[in-house]
This record gives sequence, C-alpha cells and structure tokens, in this order.
Amino acid sequence: MTSLLDSTKDRILAAAEELIAQTGVARTSLRAITALARVNLAAVNYHFGSKDGLVEEVYRRRLEPLNRARLANLDRLEKRRRKPSLEDILEAFMTPVASLARDPAQGGPTVMRLLGQTHAEAEAPFKAWFAGEYRRVLERYHAALCMALPDLPPEDVRWRLQFLVGALTYPVAERQLVELVSGEAIDPEDVYLLVDRLLPFIAAGFRAPSGKAEPPAPTRPKTGRGGPRRRPKVSRKREE
Repeated sequence: MTSLLDSTKDRILAAAEELIAQTGVARTSLRAITALARVNLAAVNYHFGSKDGLVEEVYRRRLEPLNRARLANLDRLEKRRRKPSLEDILEAFMTPVASLARDPAQGGPTVMRLLGQTHAEAEAPFKAWFAGEYRRVLERYHAALCMALPDLPPEDVRWRLQFLVGALTYPVAERQLVELVSGEAIDPEDVYLLVDRLLPFIAAGFRAPSGKAEPPAPTRPKTGRGGPRRRPKVSRKREE
C-alpha cells in the first residue's frame, strides 16, 4: 500500500481491503491487518467489534456507492418516455463498475479484485450478508430485464443476470490474467473499452432462446384393433 491514511479507522479499512483483495476473507488474519495498518487488535475491536464487522464495513463502503449508481441509472431509464432497450439496461448495470475500477479514490482495481475474491470463496455467513446487499439491485434489474425480454422465462433472466455479474467481474478484476490469455495489452485507464466489448456479448446471451428443454413425451406401446400386439408364441417340436 503506497500510503496510510491518518484516521485509525480508515487505516484499518484500507489495510483490510488490500489484504482481502490479495488473499480473500478466510486467509486474511487480523494480525496481518493490524500489522499493515500499524494499530493494535484493540483498535479493531473498538471500531468494528470483530473481524466479521470489519469485513462487512470494508465491503459496505464500496458496495453502497456502486448500488446507488446502478439504481440511479435505472431510475433515469425508467423515467424516459421511450421504453429502455436491453442494451440500455445492461449498460446502466455495467458502467458503474467501470467507473469504480477507474477511480483510485473509490478503490480502483483493488475493489474489483476484492469483489472477485468474494464471489470465489467468502464464508457462508458473509455470503448471506453480501447477497442481502445486492438483493434490491438485482431484483430491480431482473424486473427491468423481464420487461425488455417478455418471451424469456423469468427464471432464465435471473440466471443470466448472475452470469452477467461473473462475466463483468472477471475482465475488470483479473486484467493481468486476461492479458496473459489474450496476448493483448489492456490499458488500465481504458476500462470502458472492456465494457464496450463485453456489452454485445452479454446482450446476445440474454437474447438467446431459453435453454430449458422440455422433457420428452412418454412413449406408448403400439396397439392394433384388438388392443396391444402380443408377441406370437413359437412352438418347439420335440426331438424324436
């Protein structure tokens, strides 16, 4: 971490954010956090009560602005006279992530790695909290997407919205891995270009027909006039 903030609470949050982004929640110890923040354990307990309280606050201060931006984008779309297109809705959901990843004041790429770690391995109680923070946003966007895609079953819309969250997190949070696999250098300042490239791919996925196959109809035995056909008996002659 290049610099430590003056406030004890802010130093703890900054240290926890950086370490969790690197190794995940489970493998980040309070001892490592207090060492990086140059505070004692009592300071963590005073400000946050426990490690769980600290982790929740780390995510809350990053998720709340992201969620507010997404909801504000959707509010603006729904107030327009023209019905929002699928691309309008997806862009409203995706661009706040690009803004977050590009702005060092909001955590920049560190925050995206933080979100990526959470999707990968957060402990069960924290996952429940994380889902609760996202629930209102996902429900609003699910409803908007169902309006834009009336022929797609709501269950499929829900699944594809989850796929969108994963697809959006990967290229922004794991930029170096994307560069290694693609062989193409990605300018960290050009996060919006990643969104522009991802948008048509995601839109095509949403427009694809439902992948839920209908179960095959049960086969019925062939019948003749007198009912089911019986297998003819084969008589065997005794050998003399």
